Parts: sequence; structure tokens; C-alpha cells
Amino acid sequence: MTEVRVPTLGESVTEATVATWFKKPGDAVAVDEMLCELETDKVTVEVPAPAAGVLGEIVAAEGDTVGVDALLAMITAGEGAAPAPAAAPAAAAPAAGGGDAVDVMVPTLGESVTEATVSTWFKAVGDTVAQDEMLCELETDKVSVEVPAPAAGVLSEILAPEGTTVDASAKLAVIGGASASAAAAPAAAPAAAAAPAGSADVENAPSANKLMAEKGIDAASVTGTGRDGRIMKEDVLKAALAPAAAAPAPAAAPRAPVAADDAAREERVKMTKMRQTIARRLKDSQNTAAMLTTYNEVDMTEVMALRSQYKDQFEKKHGVRLGFMSFFTKACVHALKEVPEVNAEIDGTDIVYKNYVHMGVAAGTPQGLVVPVIRDADAMSFADIEKAISEKGKRARDGKLSMAEMQGGTFTISNGGVYGSLMSSPILNPPQSGILGMHKIQDRPMAINGQVVIRPMMYLALSYDHRIVDGKGAVTFLVRVKEALEDPRRLLMDL
Repeated sequence: MTEVRVPTLGESVTEATVATWFKKPGDAVAVDEMLCELETDKVTVEVPAPAAGVLGEIVAAEGDTVGVDALLAMITAGEGAAPAPAAAPAAAAPAAGGGDAVDVMVPTLGESVTEATVSTWFKAVGDTVAQDEMLCELETDKVSVEVPAPAAGVLSEILAPEGTTVDASAKLAVIGGASASAAAAPAAAPAAAAAPAGSADVENAPSANKLMAEKGIDAASVTGTGRDGRIMKEDVLKAALAPAAAAPAPAAAPRAPVAADDAAREERVKMTKMRQTIARRLKDSQNTAAMLTTYNEVDMTEVMALRSQYKDQFEKKHGVRLGFMSFFTKACVHALKEVPEVNAEIDGTDIVYKNYVHMGVAAGTPQGLVVPVIRDADAMSFADIEKAISEKGKRARDGKLSMAEMQGGTFTISNGGVYGSLMSSPILNPPQSGILGMHKIQDRPMAINGQVVIRPMMYLALSYDHRIVDGKGAVTFLVRVKEALEDPRRLLMDL
């Protein structure tokens, strides 16, 4: 007997509602076949079968509310090998045509990610591929995912060309022997034709039906985003708000006509999924938070002197260069202890204070802005922070970051100084309540003890959510960061 339990639902999510069961007791299931769909107040989560077998008892019925790791059902072993051929008749056809055929499927995309766009194929039809060799790259609204070959053979058919949007369970291509190419194409047609038939009668989530009845909303007016187009609770909530949201829509006026001479010199490029998400999240941040920015400046003399004195010994011992980011991370951790609301977030009518610091470090990549998270930065040494930043930065530039590495941040540092920015107002990374903007270090004349002295100065900017952080707290935070950087010994003494 194998237990089917509620998976991790995400940060701060403790319970979910069983929306739909795709299988019933007595049905044969294959490994990783979807058994049911859970609905939380934030995301919809599909629960795959942890093992092959027969679905026994269903412990949590549709509509039940369950906690994390709660028992959902039981799978009995012994008959699970049978459903595999029945579940995938399309795969059997190419095999009969000559050589074993292997389907290339969309890999796991991460929690709450339901679709991706095929950005690049590294192989063409007819190319020989080795097992685990990269076939293509998928782009979601959060990360890029490389798809390796599940087996060695010949790429006989590409079902999802570049630019195609595919869902989380889609077939991308077929790998077979040299003779499998001709047989694979006919098999794809019945598989595709069968898809619409399965969506003819879709049962909506119980919570969605209840909410539609309470609000008097017709199901025909709601667009379902669940599996096979079923209506989920969040779909009903969006539909309920639609009349209010419809008013601003006309503001999105069509682009003004362009002169023919200018149009011939323009190039129209479709925004990537990541760029669309960046644009949407930044605008949502502006629309949601009561964002305000306060500024200060810091004399970098002491930090630069300390770094210059110890950088060679530091690199020799730890194998990583001593940069400025570890000083700023340490200074921010120091200040967050005194002003905890900058490290908190708003959840409905509650304020959630974080007794830890997961530091987001904004990084520019060819694909767009990403914010990998350095977890438990408050417990790290200078060397640990530098190593983590170096490793995350390289993975970000290579497009290798997983979604988990970009979730859960409590505060963010953005360094526009590497691009020459002298001053800016960073935008919050929701649901965080604070972000520190670093800038270019520039020699400027400063009045020190009645004397004009040239000092390396940097402007600091703290953008914060005024709903949770008062002006006093924001200014205090920035002053504490300034003090720690101008006298790094304060970090050692915890002053």
C-alpha cells in the first residue's frame, strides 16, 4: 500500500480544498499520473500518483479541506503496470512502425506554473541524440527549463515547434529509430483529436460551484483555468471582479498610426513570457503597495579600505573574491533586526513578521531581471554570502535558476551601480515591504570636521511599503545601514 499525501503547498499556505478527483477507487494508475487537484487561496496544485497500482480508498473527498501532508488516498500495488499501454495508445503506434519510440514530454515546471513556450530547439528532425542531451529550451513566466532526451535515438518528429505554447503535460517530440520518423506522424493525429473529446463534460471545482451559487454568477460567463478547462474558485473570484475591472480597459488605446517611412524601419518582437511577467509584477507592485522612497548617502572609505587590505587573503582562504555585496547584505541584516517591519509582509489584515532573512539579490540577465534568494543570510558569514551570490549569479546568467531559488525572499538588494546609475527609486518585489537600491561609487567633495575632503560616496535608496513601514522606521533602517558601512566594526560588535 502506498499513501497519497498532500504535497507542499507553498510559503504560508497551510491547507487546501480537494477540488477534483480524476480517478475513482478501482481505477488503475501509472506513476506520476494525475490523481486529483487541490485548490488553495493562492494556487491550484495537481497531485500525481507516487507509485503505479490501483487506486484504493479515497480518504479526502471532493470539497474536503485538508492540511499539508494529510492523507488523501491509498494505492494498492500489483496491477499498476497494466495502465501504461492503455493510457498512451499514441506511443504504441510509432513503436509498431519500426524501432522503439519514446515520447519527449514537458518536464515538471514548478508550483503554479501551468504552461510554457518553446523558445529554442537545439536539434532538428532526423538528428541523432544521446540520452540526456539537451533537445530544446522552454520558457515560462518565471524560469527557463531545458528538456533533455529521455533516451538515445533519432529525433523523428517535433510536435511543438518554436514559439508554441504548451501545457504542463504536453508531448514535445518523439524519439525513435531511423525508421520511426514515418510512423510517428500518423500517430500524432488521433492523439490530438482525442483531446477535445475529453473536455466535453468537465466537472467544476465544488468550491467554485458554491461560490457561483452564492454570487449568482452563470458558469458560462466564467473562464476556467483548471485541468481540461474546469472552473476553479479563483476563476469565479476574477469573474466577480470583472465588471469593476472592465472600466479601465478602454484606456488601452490602440497604437497611433505610424508614417509609412517609419513603419518600414521598425521591428516588432513578441515579448517573452519572462518579460511579460516582469512587466505585470512591477505594475502590480505599483498598484498595490503604498510605495515611498527615502534616500541617504554613505561614505565608502572604510569598506573600501577594509576590502583592499584583506581581499587577497580572503580569496586565498575562501576561494571567492571579497566584493561589496557581502558588506551590504550584512549591514541590511543588522538593520532589519532593529526595524523588523521592513522584513515583514502584509497578508490580508495581518502583518507577518519574519524571524529570518532570506535576502533577494536582483540580477540582470539577457532574458530579463531575476531575483535569486540567499536563504538564511542572517546566519551566514561574509565568505558564505559571497559564495552564494557568485553561484546564484552564474546560474541566473546561464538561465539555470529553478523557481524554488527565486521564491521566499523577505528583503531585496538591487545594485544599479554596476551599470553606472547614480540614483534611482527601486520598485518593491511583492509581497516584500522593502528594497535597498545601491548605486555608483563616485568621488565627491564632502565637509569633514570643517575641511573639504574628497570621499568615495554612494547614494542609497530604500523603497518601502508605507502601509506597514512608517517614515521613522524607514529612515532608521537606512541610517543603520549607513552607520554599519561607514564603520564596519559596528557589525562585529553588533551595535
